[in-house]
Amino acid sequence: MKGIIFTEFLELVEEKFGLAMVDKIINQSNLESNGIYTSVGTYEFSEMLQLITHLSENTDISVDDLLLVYSEHLFKALIKSHPYLVNHYKDPMDLLASIENHIHVEVKKIYPEAQLPTFEIQRRTKKKMVMLYKSDKALYMLGKGLMLETFKLFDVPVHIDFEKINEQGTEVRFIINRKE
Repeated sequence: MKGIIFTEFLELVEEKFGLAMVDKIINQSNLESNGIYTSVGTYEFSEMLQLITHLSENTDISVDDLLLVYSEHLFKALIKSHPYLVNHYKDPMDLLASIENHIHVEVKKIYPEAQLPTFEIQRRTKKKMVMLYKSDKALYMLGKGLMLETFKLFDVPVHIDFEKINEQGTEVRFIINRKE
């Protein structure tokens, strides 16, 4: 998993819960990196799982809710660092539809070792899209949050439902309904 995911996560934890919480969750975890991350480094996904699980345990906030909060922070950081990825899109549905053929292609140029989820469009109309998310990391709530942030960026109201295709959450169907 790319280091930017870790550095932004720890920045969010510090911002929302303080530096003492950052130290606490790092010390509670068994991290090969010792909690030292660079944005361009690559680290084991298990380290992120430990950090977010310990944050959840220490704050009594579910991992899913933490992932939604994190997605808001991460989206803003990614847009700030890489505005060209989204600045030529005029519609959030078009942006989401381009994840595989544009966004992820560009991300791979920046971070060649990035292990990205896949998003397959199953149906699309002007107001509705059904996408299938697949990832062995099962971070579908982060995906949902990034989708919600995409619609916020365009100031377009949306309702996003999901259904797990399997219990682990490695395959999830998102139903995106534009509310204009």
